[in-house]
Amino acid sequence: MPELPEVETIRRTLAGHITGLEITGVTLYWPGAVRSWESLPFPEIVKESRIQSLDRRGKYLLIHLDNGYTLVAHMRMTGRLLYYPEGLAPARHTHVVFKLTQGELHFNDTRKFGRIQAVPSAECLNISSLSILGPEPLSEEVSPARLGDGLARKKKNLKAALLDQTVVAGLGNIYVDEALFRAGLHPERPASSLTAAELKALRQAIRDVLEAGIQANGTSFRDYRDANGELGLFQKMLKAYGRGGKPCVHCGQPLIRKKVAGRTTVFCEHCQH
Repeated sequence: MPELPEVETIRRTLAGHITGLEITGVTLYWPGAVRSWESLPFPEIVKESRIQSLDRRGKYLLIHLDNGYTLVAHMRMTGRLLYYPEGLAPARHTHVVFKLTQGELHFNDTRKFGRIQAVPSAECLNISSLSILGPEPLSEEVSPARLGDGLARKKKNLKAALLDQTVVAGLGNIYVDEALFRAGLHPERPASSLTAAELKALRQAIRDVLEAGIQANGTSFRDYRDANGELGLFQKMLKAYGRGGKPCVHCGQPLIRKKVAGRTTVFCEHCQH
């Protein structure tokens, strides 16, 4: 599932292509991929509107239109938004095609879990999926103390608490494993047990792995591509995620792979406490 670095990469690559363009038409190959607002048909909301800007909130991409609406896109597991400078026959699993004054934007989703919702821009951050989100982990508002307050409210282990989008927004399985490894924290520690020094280390580790992920254009194993269809490169830099059984880069002991919080988790029992 695309996490914060992947969605931010999509936002950046898309913005360079579609900002300022008009949506001249919409074709729905699978209407279930979109959600409209009240009784207005989705194509009627977006047609003949101009794309003003693109934002991100957690794992959600926000495409602001000049008609007072915002498209809220959630990729879920296998969703992709791909820009083509010229018209192209839709590939398999393409569910929505936005025709633009220059090129096309295709929404492709193999598993059919992703959605694009049209929402009045004034209501955008108030819809249920966005209103519950915690602060952005790269923002200054996530101080060690605030991170600690958020974790302390959760009677969960660290892995589960960091996956909870109400604590911080945008973290998923890959970057939680990487942040905990960098911070030297065991994923099964009670979330409320961290010292002030450990919270400072965790906050910095979260920032470091997310910034590194963005710099590498995200992590690609199977489905993720940026808006140009290009792979990310962060999978080449992973130190924990996906490396179960391989030697720890610090101590050489085999990394442990087990289910934590219902998710496959990789960590070092020697280095993470």
